[in-house]
Amino acid sequence: MKTQMLLAAEGEHNPIIPEPAEIVVGLIAFLLLLFVLWKFAVPRFEKVYAERSERIEGGIAKAEAAQAEAQRTLEQYKAQLAEARAEAARIRDDARAEGQQILEEMRAQAQAESERIINQGQTALAHQRAQIVAELRSDLGRQAVELAGRVVGESLEDEARRRGTVDRFLDELEATSAPAESSKA
Repeated sequence: MKTQMLLAAEGEHNPIIPEPAEIVVGLIAFLLLLFVLWKFAVPRFEKVYAERSERIEGGIAKAEAAQAEAQRTLEQYKAQLAEARAEAARIRDDARAEGQQILEEMRAQAQAESERIINQGQTALAHQRAQIVAELRSDLGRQAVELAGRVVGESLEDEARRRGTVDRFLDELEATSAPAESSKA
């Protein structure tokens, strides 16, 4: 039995160690499979890998571009905000200056109106004074003629003499009152 086992072992093929022909056929099939994979599958894998890498890199680039665009937009927004604030400050300053100018114009108008009213009052006062002086002269002249007529005893009816006498009297009266008025002023 032992010999039979040995004979059987020598004549039979050992399943652990392959036959040399199988090794050669397996090696050729493996190399053929490796060649097919290398020729067709690997380039496709490389292509898919490159596309995926490009998409990832493109996504990163897009994200960076979007971030840069957001940063530019933020800077523009800040610039516009600063510009709007400066414009608002300028408008406030212009409004203040315009208000001050309007106030000054109103003061000037009020001052001019006040001066106009004062001038009109002074003109009216001077006119009334002149009118009163004229009335007083004529009244004073008439009374002076009457009084002089009584004192002298003759009638001063001659108009030319009466006017001359009255005018002379009033001139003398003004001459004596003028120095008194100038010393008061």
